[in-house]
Parts: sequence; structure tokens; C-alpha cells
Amino acid sequence: MIELALLLLLGGIGPVLLAEALLARYEVVVYAAGWRSPTAARPKGMPPARGADPDRPPDAYLVYLDGIGKRRFHDTRDGGRLVKALIAGAPELRVLGQVQPYSPLALPLADRPVWVWLRRRIGLVLFLHNVMQTFVAADRRYRPLYNRAVGSQIATQLRDAGYRRDSGIPVVMLSYSGGAQVATGAVDELWSQLRPPLWLITLGGFHNGANDISHAQHLDQLTSAGDRIERVGTWMFPQRWRLFRRSGWNRADRAGKITVHSLDPATHVGPRSYISPEARLPDGRSHLDRTADTVIALIRDRLSATARNDGPLP
Repeated sequence: MIELALLLLLGGIGPVLLAEALLARYEVVVYAAGWRSPTAARPKGMPPARGADPDRPPDAYLVYLDGIGKRRFHDTRDGGRLVKALIAGAPELRVLGQVQPYSPLALPLADRPVWVWLRRRIGLVLFLHNVMQTFVAADRRYRPLYNRAVGSQIATQLRDAGYRRDSGIPVVMLSYSGGAQVATGAVDELWSQLRPPLWLITLGGFHNGANDISHAQHLDQLTSAGDRIERVGTWMFPQRWRLFRRSGWNRADRAGKITVHSLDPATHVGPRSYISPEARLPDGRSHLDRTADTVIALIRDRLSATARNDGPLP
């Protein structure tokens, strides 16, 4: 009976995986053909950014790229908790969380009728869609187009939030899980359009290490020995191996642009994840509190160092 159930399960998922593998490339092809451009639309009543007073320049702009559960303009449950904690703890930041990292056309899955229908019947499809999009973003055949499309989406959202080219205000891209693939890929397009001081922070980052991040001033890698998913990415993608010295990741590492910060004993997902409000540390803080505190401290330290040096960090 168990064997029969397993066969039925695999038989059902197999065609779904095949369909997703084919459909995941659709948006990139549409973008490349010039049939559609990334939309800048937001839900009615949603501000272009939250946090710092929109009437004055913030100390920095923070763009949050959520994990593969992202399917609407609002963040996932865990991602939303993190964004709220960051806004509460660092009111000097202007925070953008509405970017659609798994849609080159900036179209949230939750607003597409076919996906709403599928979600009611096969919820797994939504999860698989974003997983496949992460691999499309990492595929060397589609990566340049995907990077340009999402980088342009982020640049547009930043302009809507008040960012001005060459203003010198730092842009911090905080990415969780597969969002790291998109964040590292958006660096060149953001630099081309806005010329901002760019800082990257990855949280359990799952990415292939192929993207050139030379225009980013620094990348802080928040990780944990208990994060098996991030560890899979480090051996799955050859560009993350030290042997591939010319990959974007290894060039940045040799240039001293990558700093690793341990958030042990957090896991990637689940009740002990980086963003868990329930899991507690010996000092009494939750994992969510520690992650938010760490991100805020990193940003403030870099802002202070920039001010002391009267210029960007190397």
C-alpha cells in the first residue's frame, strides 16, 4: 500500500516538475523578446517604501528579497516578521519589501488567476515555481537576461521610493535563501542605473556564485552550521568551489569583500530557523531578534565607517 501511494505521488509530481521546468523560462523569453517590461505597479494603498520619513533622505535604503515562498507583494510570514523587526529597530532605514525576485516581469503569482486555481488544488506548484525560477536565474543561458530584468525592477522601485542616481546614499540588499541568487545578479544593473554604494547581506543564501559582484562594496554572509540548504548550494554549484578561482564569488572572496558571520545554531527553515520568534538563545533573545540585531549592527557599522573615512568602504 505504501509503495502504491509513493508511486502515485511521484507520478503526480513528475509531470508538474516537467511543466514547471518548461514554464519557468517563459517570463525571461517574454522579457527578452520585448513583448513586456517589468511592471512598476503596486497594490492600491501600498507605499513605495516603509520606515524612514519619506520627506527626508534616509541613512540607507534596504531592499529585502524574500525566500522562495514569496508569491505576492507582501512578504511571507517569516519575511514579514523580519522586515517589521528591522523597521522597528532601525527607523533611519527606508525599507522596500515588495520586489518580486522570482518574476522577471514583477508579476506576483498570487495575482494570476491560473495560479490561484492551482493553489487551491495543488499548493506545491507555487513552491516549485519559485524553486525553478531560482535555477533559471542561475542558468548561464538565461542569467544575464534575468539579472537585467530583476535589477531594472529593483532600480524602478528605488526611484519610486525617492532614490536619486549618484546621491551617495547606500543601498543594502538583504536576501534570504534563493533571494541571494537574485540579489547578486542585480548588482550590475543597479550600478548601471543608479550608481549607489551597494552592500549585500545574505541570510542562508542559496546561489551559484557565478554573478559578478565587483560593483558591490561588501557582502556579509549570515550562515549557520545547522543550515543544510545553504550548504547544499556550496557543493551543488562548481562556481562556489575554490577550484574555480575566476568565478564571481571567488574573485570577491580573494578581494576581501566577503565576511562570514555565524548564527549558530539556527536552521534554514522550521521552528529553529533564522527568523523564528519562538526559538531562544542563551541570552534570552529569539532567533528573529538576533538576526534583526545583526543586520542592523552591520549596516550601522558600515555607515559609521563610511562617515569616519569620508568615503565608501573599500
